[in-house]
Amino acid sequence: MLRGFGDLEAQIMERLWAAPEPVTVRQLVDDLQQGRAIAYTTVLTVTDILYRKEWLTRQRQGRAYAYRPVCTREQYAAGLMREALATSTDHTAALLHFVTEMPAEEAAALRDALAELDAGPDDRPEP
Repeated sequence: MLRGFGDLEAQIMERLWAAPEPVTVRQLVDDLQQGRAIAYTTVLTVTDILYRKEWLTRQRQGRAYAYRPVCTREQYAAGLMREALATSTDHTAALLHFVTEMPAEEAAALRDALAELDAGPDDRPEP
């Protein structure tokens, strides 16, 4: 079961999703402290929790670990959307409400994505 992240979990995940390479807890703390005071041990604990929940992978970097997300921000968002849709007893109605509340540019992007799926794997552009 997916769920939204807590406040600090979300802040850590946002920084990791934006990072081009694995990030250490020290780097996360330094970045987070630009916006607020936060203890190294707090970030270490929350990062370890995210690792144990299998949201992060880690690799040794000297005496520390460097972390990276298991999935992209977009894959995570898609999972949340699937979970939200699963709570409805009428998926068609839920999708209709969702789509009718979309801004026009998002609806156009959805139409384009569906057209790509309909075209088949050979006609899809490279990501």
